[in-house]
Amino acid sequence: MLDIKFIRENTDFVKASLKSKNNDSDIDNILDLDINRRKIISSVEDLKAKKNIINKDISQLRKNNEDISKLVNNMKEVSIQIKEFDSELSNINKKLKSKLLYIPNLPHESVPLGKDETDNVVLREWGNKPNFNFQPKGHLELAENNKLLDFKRSVKMSGTGFPLYTNLGAKLERALINFMLDVHTNEHGYTELFPPFLVTENSPLTTGNLPKFKEDMYYVELDNMYCIPTAEVPVTNMHSNEVLSESDLTKKYAAYSACFRREAGSYGKDTKGLLRVHQFNKVELVKFTKPNDSYNELESLLNDAESILQKLNLHYRIVALSTGDLSFSAAKCYDIEVWSPFENKYLEVSSCSNFESFQSRRGNIKFKNKKTNKLEFLHTINGSGLATPRLMVSLLETYQNDDRSISIPDILKPYLHFNKIC
Repeated sequence: MLDIKFIRENTDFVKASLKSKNNDSDIDNILDLDINRRKIISSVEDLKAKKNIINKDISQLRKNNEDISKLVNNMKEVSIQIKEFDSELSNINKKLKSKLLYIPNLPHESVPLGKDETDNVVLREWGNKPNFNFQPKGHLELAENNKLLDFKRSVKMSGTGFPLYTNLGAKLERALINFMLDVHTNEHGYTELFPPFLVTENSPLTTGNLPKFKEDMYYVELDNMYCIPTAEVPVTNMHSNEVLSESDLTKKYAAYSACFRREAGSYGKDTKGLLRVHQFNKVELVKFTKPNDSYNELESLLNDAESILQKLNLHYRIVALSTGDLSFSAAKCYDIEVWSPFENKYLEVSSCSNFESFQSRRGNIKFKNKKTNKLEFLHTINGSGLATPRLMVSLLETYQNDDRSISIPDILKPYLHFNKIC
């Protein structure tokens, strides 16, 4: 959430920044509400000052045994006015908060200016695209031939978009999750968490999933709870309404979770196999850090996430998202895109974002600055480290053999008890 004071004092900058993010929020309407809010606050303060004066006058008249009825009536009128103003202020505050919740974060100055994903900037590539002396198969054919996935039976259970991993496919999925958690905790210093998969409304409000993207979330009406779209949601809210010690920052968490997304806007997009699903597994990386450290911590998190692909020896590239392609909550974001030999294109497996104080302001997460001795909103950073569906796509297609068997990367062999899927 943006600070209303910042919007008020930097109106033109905010409008231009939102325009670069293809957002048409009515900032003028928000500022009008803010003006009315401040007028009411001023009026209430004046009335309360008047009330204090009347109280003193009443006390003095009582001491002198004089008539106080007129002043008592004045006091009642003032109290009624204060109550009316308080009610009006409460309504304005609700309207203002509701509108502020729909305003996205502002892009950082280093983010490339652009209208959409076509203006994203490729920063670097790692590794080489695999070469085959045969026609490579797609992940869906490879998975079905080797009985790694059973989409026909999963449809009977849950409909489309809910993969059923079977036999060695299930083992490989579990191995990937364990491998990634081990790397991030043992080598990168993250604390492992295993969060709940259902959260109350406040949690996705903090991260920015609500209210704007409610249609993309699975909602459990009876309990008024939401299935998490990523472990970012519960982990970020771990410290909501807390004041963290500056000496404890940066806090680093790695968490596995199942993720649930309705993908309401996916019509017309490629949804075959594992390319776009409603339920998937992911290891999430979340950091809580001081504002001055946050962009260095973003780069560090990006390196941590891409190290997974390096260890698996999978070709990938790093892309800096343009202003027009940034997510709602992000001030800056890098995508990690892994290569799919069959699809002949890059597939996103991670988005690594700095949200600055956008989420911490919504969740009231602060730290005490030792130099100023004041409370400040900290910065939050997160990224996938990694999401498994498209990682699985790339792995199966990259490590396939001419006989449709699939070799196992050396790094995963300790997690499995086989060297090849056939």
